[in-house]
Amino acid sequence: MRVVVLGATGNVGTSVVQSLAAEPEVTSVLGVARRLPAWQVPKTQWVAADVASDDLVAQLRGADVVVHLAWLIQPTHDPDLTWRVNVLGSIRVLRAVAEAGVPALVYASSVGAYSPGPKDRPVDESWPTHGQPTAAYTREKAYLERLLDTFEREHPDRRVVRLRPGFIFKREAASQQRRLGIGPLLPHRLVRPDLIPVLPDLPGLRFQALHSLDVGEAYRLAALRPVRGAFNLAAEPVLDMSRLAGLLDARTIRVPTRGVRAALAAAWHLHLVPASPQLLDAVLQLPIMDVARARDELGWVPRHSSLDAVAEFLDGLREGAGMDTPPLSPRTAGPLRIGEFRTGVGRQA
Repeated sequence: MRVVVLGATGNVGTSVVQSLAAEPEVTSVLGVARRLPAWQVPKTQWVAADVASDDLVAQLRGADVVVHLAWLIQPTHDPDLTWRVNVLGSIRVLRAVAEAGVPALVYASSVGAYSPGPKDRPVDESWPTHGQPTAAYTREKAYLERLLDTFEREHPDRRVVRLRPGFIFKREAASQQRRLGIGPLLPHRLVRPDLIPVLPDLPGLRFQALHSLDVGEAYRLAALRPVRGAFNLAAEPVLDMSRLAGLLDARTIRVPTRGVRAALAAAWHLHLVPASPQLLDAVLQLPIMDVARARDELGWVPRHSSLDAVAEFLDGLREGAGMDTPPLSPRTAGPLRIGEFRTGVGRQA
């Protein structure tokens, strides 16, 4: 089996490539990314290509499965760019899959594709996928769900799988996730139990998380098994600020959501943090997902708890951890994170 992975060098992509390379049924993996990594993996070749502009058909010909992970989370201050890459680029991917005759597509959807939902009970994959329209990330993920609906109707012979994970963490992705979500102003060594005595407890902030390696296993199973449709992915337990405070030996203080959002909005407009206030709005309304279908039909069971995944991330954050790929390398930020300041926090990818 030959598998092509688009967006193969990021947090999820590196875990997917590792899982596929360890699978005996997979004979070769082609990792596609905008910038080539120095990281080497058995049975894996690399090619530089941009889904938004480069020819993809030649790369996909002869593939048994295409895994589509390529996605820009930043820049939040340039939604036209993220739309061109994430939506128009994905349209180009779907056309290339059709033209190259690839029999199976596994797409990286997200809990962010879901419409606002309950926090006190889990929802299955039939929950509406209209996203949160004010946040670019959730808006684009929801739009891709509609594009896939059309693709499946027009190509009923193709097997399409949509994986919808919660928040994904691993130690090696800590530097990248700090750049994408927190920004350059957070000192690594600050993330210690003795230096963070309190955390804000926001009403309604409950979310699901999982380890990147477990996500990689889910993609491996989706590539190999004759399954179709959507699968929710998450590990136990559901997280809130009290559980996160336990990882840092901190206590929580109840704070009004409106005040936190106003502070985040001010920092985002000043380019001090890359995460937009609209993204916070979306997180506060994400439903809790039921993962029974992934367990029963895909045969997927996470090996790490959500707390394990976050603990690894925090450990990697303290140490400035990363991998030898352009998205995950701590060197991407530049010395003293000059590169992040120079390009504008949340302004450029």
